[in-house]
Amino acid sequence: MILIVSNARDITTDFIVLELQRRGLAYLRLNSEALPQATVSFGTSGDHDWSIRIGERLIHGRQVTAGYFRRPGTPEPDPAVTDHAERRYCATEWSAALKSLYLRLGAKWLNAPAAIALAEDKPRQLVLARRLGFEVPDTLVTNDPTALKAFLATHGGVVAKPLRHALLDGEVEKVIFTTRMEAAKAQDVRAIAASPVILQAEVPKRVDLRVTVIGEKVFAAAIHSQATADAEVDWRRGDGPSLRHEAVDLPADITVRCMELVRALGLTFGAIDLVEDLNGRYWFLEVNPNGQWAWIETRTGQPIAAALVDTLEAKATA
Repeated sequence: MILIVSNARDITTDFIVLELQRRGLAYLRLNSEALPQATVSFGTSGDHDWSIRIGERLIHGRQVTAGYFRRPGTPEPDPAVTDHAERRYCATEWSAALKSLYLRLGAKWLNAPAAIALAEDKPRQLVLARRLGFEVPDTLVTNDPTALKAFLATHGGVVAKPLRHALLDGEVEKVIFTTRMEAAKAQDVRAIAASPVILQAEVPKRVDLRVTVIGEKVFAAAIHSQATADAEVDWRRGDGPSLRHEAVDLPADITVRCMELVRALGLTFGAIDLVEDLNGRYWFLEVNPNGQWAWIETRTGQPIAAALVDTLEAKATA
């Protein structure tokens, strides 16, 4: 049985579920925000000694042969618990139970949650990518206004992007896109000092590339971001039906480096963002160890869900 830990709104998980159903494979989709509605037990006789009952369905640890960690939600305590402190306590305890479950699966995960957490360190990614031979834009991570101004002064164009979190929560959720850093913005000392930011020398693009690595399989998709002004710096800002995506073949050496990078981060799966510049050189930007890929499959027809399920099946029979 394949365990998928996700949340109820995750469309990417829907693709995996459809592929599992098409193959007639047993699975459990655990939307972790609903975990407090389940009954869990953890014993101490071994990693397999645990169980989850959801409704009428009872799953024992020994039945789980592989796992896919996909954007779990925060456990939501029973609505009957109304006291704020008690709700916070219950949520914390359920989160602890989830962590215990994560550790029990060990090598059964496609990407282990602990490996994902370590691989999300973007400065580490850049150091490792450079070591593996990727072209990497000159980069500085800082909240020092003086250092920022010096970086701007020594580069023809600079972009800024978040170090970790690209969403602003609130009544209206906002995305922090990659943006060009202008000299005028550098004068706002308090804003710069408020938190670290990634600064990178801007690479003039021909196309953006999303490279999905699953073990020895590599799916590359070109995103024609330079066709519209909105998508020029960050293709996500201008994403829409008219933004052309196409399956492409990478040079062999770039393909090998992508696989090496994912392995070096202790992962099986990785979603890598590259840029091809105007001279045909490929530049590494970042890798998301738990990135989205469903839209790539939809736009290009690349069989990413099938490749992921192939890998999960292989773990189940190993």
